[in-house]
Amino acid sequence: MRPFLQSEVYIYDMIKIKRSSDFKNVYRYGKSISNQYIVMYYLENNLGINRVGFSVSKKVGKSVIRNRYKRLLYENFRLLDRDLFKGYDIIFIARNKIVEADFHMVGNAMRRLLTKSSLYMVNR
Repeated sequence: MRPFLQSEVYIYDMIKIKRSSDFKNVYRYGKSISNQYIVMYYLENNLGINRVGFSVSKKVGKSVIRNRYKRLLYENFRLLDRDLFKGYDIIFIARNKIVEADFHMVGNAMRRLLTKSSLYMVNR
């Protein structure tokens, strides 16, 4: 008889940046890199955890469209967060061209930015 195996449940608790002062702090003192779909700002926070913020302008579309791309960014970040160095505030800003991208294109764009910023530790 096989022993009862407890399944390991991973509860993901992303800490989002919501306060305007935190966004302004990252914009002012952080570094930025971009590609055709996303602009990323990042700044070390000395907290030992990553905090993330998403910004999608009204220029991208109406609220349904903006919320869809916020969800795509959120989910792609959730999948990549395990492989990132900890202790950073990261902000992703969607560019207008993101409406041409699907889930995988957004994920690849996000991974390239994180690799370029050397926050992504898989290829080391």
